[in-house]
This record gives sequence, C-alpha cells and structure tokens, in this order.
Amino acid sequence: MAYADLREFVRKLEKEGELMRIRAEVDPVLEITEVLQRVMRGKVGGQAGMPVLLGDSPALLFEKPKGSRYPLLINAFGSVKMETPQGFFDKVKMLPKLAELGSFFPKSVKTGACKEVVQKGSEINLFDFPILKCWPQDGGRFITFPLVFTRNPETGKRNVGMYRMQIYDERTTGMHWQTQKHGAEHFRRAKAQNPEGKIPVSVAIGADPATALSGMLPIPPDLDEMMFAGFLRREPVEMVTCETNDLEVPANAEIVLEGYVSLNEMRTEGPFGDHTGFYSLEGEFPVFHVECVTRRKEPIYLTTVVGPPPQEDFYMGYAVERVFLPVMKMQYPEIVDVAMPAEGIFHNLMIVAIRKSYPGHARKIMNAIWSLGQAMFTKVIVVVDHDVDIHNYSEVVWKTLCAMDPERDVQFSLGPMDTLDHAARMQDFGSKMGIDATRKWASEGFTRPWPDEILMDDETKKRVDALWKSLSLDKS
Repeated sequence: MAYADLREFVRKLEKEGELMRIRAEVDPVLEITEVLQRVMRGKVGGQAGMPVLLGDSPALLFEKPKGSRYPLLINAFGSVKMETPQGFFDKVKMLPKLAELGSFFPKSVKTGACKEVVQKGSEINLFDFPILKCWPQDGGRFITFPLVFTRNPETGKRNVGMYRMQIYDERTTGMHWQTQKHGAEHFRRAKAQNPEGKIPVSVAIGADPATALSGMLPIPPDLDEMMFAGFLRREPVEMVTCETNDLEVPANAEIVLEGYVSLNEMRTEGPFGDHTGFYSLEGEFPVFHVECVTRRKEPIYLTTVVGPPPQEDFYMGYAVERVFLPVMKMQYPEIVDVAMPAEGIFHNLMIVAIRKSYPGHARKIMNAIWSLGQAMFTKVIVVVDHDVDIHNYSEVVWKTLCAMDPERDVQFSLGPMDTLDHAARMQDFGSKMGIDATRKWASEGFTRPWPDEILMDDETKKRVDALWKSLSLDKS
C-alpha cells in the first residue's frame, strides 16, 4: 500500500493487468454504473452471471466520461489485488506504541500537486467533474468517495470521514454525515456555541490507497486518521494547508474542495441507492458551500458505486476487516477470526469464532462488539467455536443450526442502528440479535452429552491414500 499517489497505484494496476482502459464515451449518469455491474458480475451481452470471485474484477479507467474532460477511475479497490506486506500484522499489533510515539505523524509541507490549479468564485463548477448519478431513483449526482476533513471546535482535533455528497448546483452539495459520525458531532458542538455560524470543511478526492481509504477506517477515537494512513504507507502523509481555511489536506490529492457548512442551513438530501441494496430515503442534512477548488492540471476523478452486494465497498470492507482483526484480537484475544459476508452489507451480520474459556463467553463477546465503534451497528452477531471455518458460510449455517436452541441461545438488545437501516423501528435506533452457536457446557446448564462431529480417522485416510491410484477414480 506504499504508493506515492493515486497515479502510481494506477500504473501498478495496469502493469499487473488489473486495470482496463475504456476509451469510448460513457455517461456518468447511470451508464457507468451499469457497465460496472456487468463487469463485476460477469455479465456479457446483458446475460446475468454469478458475482466474480475475489481478485477477478478489474479497475476501470473511463478516459472520456460524457460531459467532462477528466478521466474517471472506479473499482480501484474492487478486489483483493495486492498482497499484504510481510510482517504487516506484526506492525499492526504495535499500533498503540507507534501511535503514542507519533512515528508516522503527518508531515506539513508548503505546497503539493493538489495545488497545480486554483479556482475560486465563478471559476468553480462541480459539473466539470464526471460525478456519478448511480441509480435511477437517486436524487441527483453524488460524490461517493470523498475524504471530508473537519475539526473538533472544542479540542481542535482533526477528523476524516467518508460521507456522500449530493450535488445541488455548481458550488453547493449536501453533507450526509450521519448522527453517530464525528463530522456530525463537530457540527453539533459548533452549533451549540454559535447557532448562526459556520464551520470550515475541506474535501479531498483521490489519493494513494491507504490515504484514500482512511475515511472509512474504524480506528480508536484518539488516533488521527492521517497518522494511521502513514502507518499503513510506512511513511508519513504529506499535508498542505488549504487556500481559504486552515484545514490541512493530503498534498498528493487529485482534487480538493474547500468551503464551509452553515450551522443554520439544512436541505433535503436523497434518495440514494445505498449499500443495503435499497434506496435510503430523503432526509434533511447540512449544506456544504464550495469556495475554492484546487486540483492537479489533469486530475483523475476517483469514485465508487454502492448498491446490491457485492460492490466495490465490500472489498474495501474486507480489507478493513483483515487489517483491524489484529487490533480487535489485541483487545479480545479470545477472538480467533471474524467474517462479514457481502450479503450482510457490513452492519447486518458478523460471524465471530472464539476460543471459549468460561460459561457465557459468547455473550460477553456479543456485548463487547456492540460497544466497539462502528461495530455497534451490527444487527446480528453469530458466535461459533474456534474450530469452525467462518469463511465457509455453508459450514457456519450447518454448525450454527446444529448448536443452537433458539429460546436459550438467542439474545436481543436495543441500541443505536445504522441510519441506513430502513427496517429499524425508528431512524438510528432499534434492536440487535446475538446467537450463541458455541458448544454448550454443563457449567452453562446443559446437562446432556454433546456428540462428536463425524470425522474419518487418520489411519483409514492413510490406507486409502495408498490405495488411491489403483482405484482409477481420478478423471485425469
């Protein structure tokens, strides 16, 4: 993940045969989404196929998006393309110490590639960029892969979030920071101090992979996203001060939007075809006013599509899941592995394998997960024993159903829910379910014997191994 910028990553993808250039003119309004769906799902000539496997889906570089002279990059993270560097997880385990020492604290620089062109006032037109309208009922075009920079008005601490932005006109967008996000908290705190004021906001679009993904990393609240991005890159992120406010943004960004959010202005945002596979409904959200655009001379517009799973965001989530598993295990060493199936769209299902040590251990882990950052939104948690292959969903379903007594092993809880969960009883609040699918112990009140799983013995396997060639059963 140690790339200088987005362009170096694109060159690497192309060298590895993981990028396709599309030279035909394709409309960012709906058409690019449909092209991506067919590529990701193996559809040829309109015929439906199964979703592609991990690693099979290329990045797409649209060189001539209709209505824009800037190329558009999509699905850059739509598969597991790059191997994790050797020793990476050992470095992740050192995270608290590294964060404390500030080993990868962002580096301030005077200028950067993101300032090759500076546009202000009437020069600004967001429609110059190939911003997508992804789905037919979307309320308009949306910036879907932004890094939104804000600052806590009380502490001055930086936050980086990834919040969709609906384009209202040439210089105005929505700012869809959900109520539990740090951006929304900064908005509330600033409004409490001055209801008629505004807060500075800057948005970076397109950067090296680690930095581009930093807005969705579920890092501890006291850790700077840019510091963690530097940790992933193995060198500090260079940051440059904006032209019209004192926020810093990545110097290697392709595009930067500078402006403010008014504390007394809300506007209808949505609908939006979301990662749930359904449209999130209209709602009232703050408004972002763009005062300045800085960019490279020929910027690459980085974007993504969310919708019926799996989409590119599933692979992003998978990468985050793998990166943060060691961090989770550091807090809860009994966790052996976690899995979030694509159909669970991040917050709907988490499968957790644990090394069970005491009665009620599975329930302890459920409650622990519901207290962890974005994991608090998890609607269903299934806890299984350490010897279950949780990435084999057939095995998970089989062993879960064979291990549970529904009345005894299902636990319900009330708490905060993802804003996008349309099934919750009310926005942002609802119920969750935990399933203890571990083998039950006598100390948990289970007095019957627990049967062994049917497995062939090793000696028989060895004898059949020796016989195998003589049986002539191999088709080859």
